[in-house]
Amino acid sequence: MGNSRLLRCWGPRLLPPLDLLAHRLTKNRWMPSRMLSPTAVLRTTRRDGTPHLTPLIAGPGPSGSFLVMATNFGRRHHPAWSGHLLREPRAVLDWKGTSIPVRAHLLTPRQQDEARHRILEVMPVFDDYVRRSRRHVRVFTLTPDPAPGDR
Repeated sequence: MGNSRLLRCWGPRLLPPLDLLAHRLTKNRWMPSRMLSPTAVLRTTRRDGTPHLTPLIAGPGPSGSFLVMATNFGRRHHPAWSGHLLREPRAVLDWKGTSIPVRAHLLTPRQQDEARHRILEVMPVFDDYVRRSRRHVRVFTLTPDPAPGDR
C-alpha cells in the first residue's frame, strides 16, 4: 500500500494533518498511520526557534533507539525535519503516549548499507521511494538523550 499512486499523491497532504490531530486529541496514544506502520511524532525546532511537529515512520530498535528515514513519500526534496536534525540533533520523539528526548545521528552510506535489513523491515517501500526521489535519502538513528537540555 505504501507504494500506491494514491498514497504518494494524497498521503503527504492528508496523513500528517490527520495524524497530528489524532496525536493531540488522544494525548499521543494513537494516530491513523499506526494502522499501516509504526508511527511517532518528531518534535524539532525550526531556525527561528518555533517548534515543528512531524509524524513519521519510526522503527524501534535495540536499547531504546529508533530508526527514521527521510523519504518524504518519494518526493524530490528532503523533508524539513531532516534539515532541522542536521542543524540541531536534539529533539523529542512522541512514541505511544511517552515523550522521549533523543539525539539524532545521521547514518553514513556505509552505516545505511549495514542497517539495510532493518530499514526494509520498518519501511518495505524504501527502495521505491529512493528511486522515485532521485536523491540520497537521509536515514537517522534517534537515541534516547540522557541530558536533553531545555526542550
